[in-house]
Amino acid sequence: MQDTDRRAVKMGLGAVMLWSTVATAFSLSLQYLTPLQLVTLATAVSWCFFAIRLSSTERWQAMRATSPKARATGLLVGWLNPGLYYLVLFAAYDRLPAQEAMAINYSWGITLALLAAPLLRQRLSSGALLAACISYGGIVVIATRGAPLSLDFAQPLGVGLALLSTLLWSLYWVINTRLSLDPEVNLFLNFSGALPLLLALLWLSDTPFPTVWQGWAGGLYVGLFEMGIAFVLWMGAMKATTSTLRISSLIFLSPPLSLLLIWVVAGEPVQAYTLFGLALILIGLWLQRRAES
Repeated sequence: MQDTDRRAVKMGLGAVMLWSTVATAFSLSLQYLTPLQLVTLATAVSWCFFAIRLSSTERWQAMRATSPKARATGLLVGWLNPGLYYLVLFAAYDRLPAQEAMAINYSWGITLALLAAPLLRQRLSSGALLAACISYGGIVVIATRGAPLSLDFAQPLGVGLALLSTLLWSLYWVINTRLSLDPEVNLFLNFSGALPLLLALLWLSDTPFPTVWQGWAGGLYVGLFEMGIAFVLWMGAMKATTSTLRISSLIFLSPPLSLLLIWVVAGEPVQAYTLFGLALILIGLWLQRRAES
């Protein structure tokens, strides 16, 4: 393995490790914050992080080279992500056990494939359709808490919000395929567009900022690590590697690590139906990659 590939694997593993902690961080933070408070605080932290990184000469030049139209697009897309996406995702975590929300959210790769077919005019193979059926079967197992034949959803609103989050995230990435912005410039613009909107919503809802240190700590962690550092590490890994498949496959390590932390740190017993449902979701994602390769 080349030195650049070793460095790419280290950065990729770093990103995966950080992403593995966020389900626990979401669950613990939402004990002290509302979803709107958490997304607003985390977005403010992420905006500061990317603003600092944008101060480097290279990234500032990339910002100056961005056309006014592209800047406006980046600002507007920020209403979708991080604005609406994280608001919906945190609302799902607020209603579901962390293990269920986390597992359902991992189906976004399947949602992206289904969404890209009509919007990007990509061919949807029979293998991709089979993968989607298997993954969504796993979601039904989780949503019914181990009784898929009953179709009795334990928390239909929470499941609906978790599925909606996968749709919003996929739509965000489909839109980004049509943009040619520098990734970090794009994220700075996204957060710049979302932050005023979220602050306005917070003010209109008459919701104060958190007063307990646990709330501030949760917002700082989510904003800095989930929305900021993890993305920079992952982007660096994808740039440095000579095998995109090797790096992208690392993401399959995240769900079991997430479940371990949910059990050990958040104190939430991992249920057998979650393990089975998550296994079906991951099998579907693996089959999808095989169908695309």
